[in-house]
Amino acid sequence: MEKDINNHVTELLDTLESSHSLSVVEYKELIEGYSPNNASIAADKAVKIRKTVYGNSVFIRGLIEVSNICRNDCLYCGIRKSNTHCDRYRLTPMQILDCCREGYLLGFRTFVLQGGEDSQFSAKNICELVDKIKSKYPDCAVTLSLGEYSKTEYLSMFNAGADRYLLRHETADKEHYEKLHPANMSFENRMQCLYNLKEIGFQTGCGFMVGSPYQTNETMAKDLKFIETFSPDMCGIGPFIPHKDTPFHDMPAGTLELTCFLLSIIRLIHPNVLLPATTALGTIHPKGRELGILAGANVVMPNLSPVNVRNKYLLYDNKICTGEESAQCIKCLKNRIESVGYEIVTDRGDIKK
Repeated sequence: MEKDINNHVTELLDTLESSHSLSVVEYKELIEGYSPNNASIAADKAVKIRKTVYGNSVFIRGLIEVSNICRNDCLYCGIRKSNTHCDRYRLTPMQILDCCREGYLLGFRTFVLQGGEDSQFSAKNICELVDKIKSKYPDCAVTLSLGEYSKTEYLSMFNAGADRYLLRHETADKEHYEKLHPANMSFENRMQCLYNLKEIGFQTGCGFMVGSPYQTNETMAKDLKFIETFSPDMCGIGPFIPHKDTPFHDMPAGTLELTCFLLSIIRLIHPNVLLPATTALGTIHPKGRELGILAGANVVMPNLSPVNVRNKYLLYDNKICTGEESAQCIKCLKNRIESVGYEIVTDRGDIKK
């Protein structure tokens, strides 16, 4: 029986490698057929196809966590509005520009501005900030990950010079989405935002948590099918890690093993996708990001945020905030990436079409 399952998984991986497409039912069978051996087969295929497109290059992004103030109350998130234990902060434009200056000197050519949905980061304020960054560093890309705005507001950000926008869809299943979010948040609006971003011309990223509460193999299969059909330029997935001050504080975390398996599958779906080995992977395993690279990822995002706020942007417990997570320790990170046979490159790291 086990041999039959393994043979079927191998056939599915072969099909995915050649056609970059499976049905939702087949994606579910692929997930259910996880084993260390099948994950190894998937990783070998993913690395081969990734090397064909990007060689041994790993792109670095300078992550700037601009604010942990959020109007939303997502049930899984440590910076949710209802968390009264969260020590709130908001970086000033000058602080953000100082982070960019330091990052540029360290060799970063992409800056990722990430934050909660903070009303002080209006579209107008974001546009002014993007314009200043692009004026000072015209050879750099700016990625925004600041949540949901109207299509008109997204267009203004794009026209101001923002290159990329990352908005995790969290789940492609409406019923599951409603179990993770309060009633005032809309699955339909989240999806519409993603389609608006793509239509405007952003390099657009989606993504989901692996092992999130109430997630099933079927909902994950729907996520994979959505990623296939939406065809994002970037895709951020990482394990769910509970936060002590959320309703999901006692839920089990997602696993490194399944996350890496899904990274390999996503690489096979879209050979040219920009695929991060996330901080969450590095949090649940000391070599999590290296293992993500070996599974098919090709992006890492060290932290450029001011040191005194890094331990305040806690979406989940035990996030790595110092040492080799820090952008200042870029040499350490380069050594870690080189230890698994890859090299960090200094450029914008745009998607190769």
